Amino acid sequence: MPHDPAKPEVFVFLLVPGLSMMSLASAVEPLRSLNRLTNREAFVWRFASLDGAPVSASNGIPIPAVHHEEALAEADFLFVCGGLRIEPADERRYLSVLRQAARRSINVGALSTGTYLLARAGLLAGYRCTIHWENRPAFLEEFPEISCTSKIYEIDRNRLTCSGGTAAMDMMLHLIADRFGPDLARRVANQFHHERIRDEREDQRGGREATHSHLPDKLRAAIDIMRQKIEEPLPLPYIARRVGLSPRQLERLFLRYLSTTPVRHYMELRIERARELLLYSDRSILDVAISVGFTSTSHFAVWYKRIYGMRPSEARAPNRSASGPPPGAEGRKSAASCRNFDASIPPPSRKSSQQKNVAEQGLGDDRIHHREHIRHRATDP
Repeated sequence: MPHDPAKPEVFVFLLVPGLSMMSLASAVEPLRSLNRLTNREAFVWRFASLDGAPVSASNGIPIPAVHHEEALAEADFLFVCGGLRIEPADERRYLSVLRQAARRSINVGALSTGTYLLARAGLLAGYRCTIHWENRPAFLEEFPEISCTSKIYEIDRNRLTCSGGTAAMDMMLHLIADRFGPDLARRVANQFHHERIRDEREDQRGGREATHSHLPDKLRAAIDIMRQKIEEPLPLPYIARRVGLSPRQLERLFLRYLSTTPVRHYMELRIERARELLLYSDRSILDVAISVGFTSTSHFAVWYKRIYGMRPSEARAPNRSASGPPPGAEGRKSAASCRNFDASIPPPSRKSSQQKNVAEQGLGDDRIHHREHIRHRATDP
């Protein structure tokens, strides 16, 4: 990204109602700190809105803004800051602004869920991008043709996306290092007690993945198999055989390290994926249920309510973000609080011979898991 060192680079942040203040501050503050440390105006930043009116962040703080046309006049970078769900008419205006910036050869980027708007504007075709880990499954469902990685940020030519939060700081520190060298970038990072500058090769460590690094290899391998087979769940004996264990040995590993059974953990993975799709996509509840391996919405609703304390329909609040609420907005019952919920599900009825063959091939539905659980439930806590 060539620039004239004698001229300040202008960063414009296009604000979406309900944007993350953490993401915005993490992007702006490194620019301000660099200016202070070098005693020069190397960077200029402006906040823009569709009509020039202030925009409130998710914490309720209003942010003054100028009209987007005024802000874009000398912009070198435009970042759209993802926020709450946008009215269709307003979304079209946001997309128009982004496309206009791209036509002007302005570097275009996104913070957190702003990646959705870049994708809907058609500005990510042929580019790598990223988004917050909680939004990624739904994003991939909506845009399977786009290369959306699990990295903390992605800079692919003139497209810059980050996963939100402090990842925005790492992305800006990368830009600073490119222009002023790694030593000055580290000095900026030190101003915020940011001990280590992460680069774009680092994965996000969100969700269950963040707590699995200490687990034995075979247990992690079993969990990876489960995660890869959400839509067509596999029977426990098949998973155990894949990782070189007996079903009883695999159960013992789960009980020892995760205080749960393999069947229960698998079900929680499926329901978590369902939650992400419910919150961050517009797919019907039936489609969501099928995509996580259920054959009926009623059975799916029972499990969803046992884990999250609400029906799937209740999860779709009217104020969710451009694809759902801010990451982590809804609580989740702990595994301990759900320790015995699967025991109350009655055993399944006998399957047809065709369904049995499917189960033997490792492509059964949720009822197969109940059968396997009942078979081994003597080891449950």
